[in-house]
Amino acid sequence: MRDLAGKVAFITGGGSGVGLGQAKVFAREGMKVVIADVRADHLEEAMAYFRQTDAKVHPIQMDVMDRKAWEQAADEAERVFGPVQLLCNTAGVSIFGSMLDATYDDWDWVLGVNLGGVINGIRTFAPRMVAYGQGGHIVNTASMSAFLPQASAGLYVTSKFAVRGLSESLRIELEPHNIGVSILCPGAVRTNIHESVLARPKHLSNTGYYHYDPDIFARLKAALEPGLDPVVLAEKLLEGVRNNALYIIPYAEFRQPLEELHRRVIEVLPDPADDPDMMKRVEAMEQHFTSRWGH
Repeated sequence: MRDLAGKVAFITGGGSGVGLGQAKVFAREGMKVVIADVRADHLEEAMAYFRQTDAKVHPIQMDVMDRKAWEQAADEAERVFGPVQLLCNTAGVSIFGSMLDATYDDWDWVLGVNLGGVINGIRTFAPRMVAYGQGGHIVNTASMSAFLPQASAGLYVTSKFAVRGLSESLRIELEPHNIGVSILCPGAVRTNIHESVLARPKHLSNTGYYHYDPDIFARLKAALEPGLDPVVLAEKLLEGVRNNALYIIPYAEFRQPLEELHRRVIEVLPDPADDPDMMKRVEAMEQHFTSRWGH
């Protein structure tokens, strides 16, 4: 997608942080933008900004875990602006602590938003994009945690590794329909993602970690303060969408860790010359997937 003017974008988590940065940049490019967010106060703050511009922006309050709300939001977006060509699954939550302390509610909340929200967005909009027949693009926000595990972030890491695998598979599947897929993998971003616990649903409130804690919030905010501005990150995303990039990772500090990670992976692989049965397995797998799925 190189010519964005006049096209429609749907952005989850669009009321603040990374999602709001995306809304600002895509609106500036002339897109009609729907911002969806679980927090009404964030949507109102965002719209107060957009009302001072000539941008075409429409807010929808919704929880990305609510599948019925997704269908309603998609219908509303189409009524207001027309078919969506750019989907940004950006909404995300984080919480930190040992996986040994995590409750089932902790797991269900983090996976429900970070992975389930992405799945729900794809399930809602990808078939509509295919039926519309004009191509499009889907951006799934993962994280550098999709490659590099972190201590005390096991739930978040699990969700982001899954988003990466989902996105890489989806890209292959949607390519024949002229629908691109990109994975945005931020490092530190100057946002208030640590406040996501404030919007945690009551039915998933049993936690082994923390709810509102000013000391924890202050420490997390200080750690994120040197991060990229959300608008700067969104400008990098804009470039990636136009170039149909699979990975969007505008952080030089991760080059060395990623090189080391992939070096360790390659080192444990056998040399093909030492594996005489390799081609038998390759041919069997290719035959299976070609005959069964037609790819």
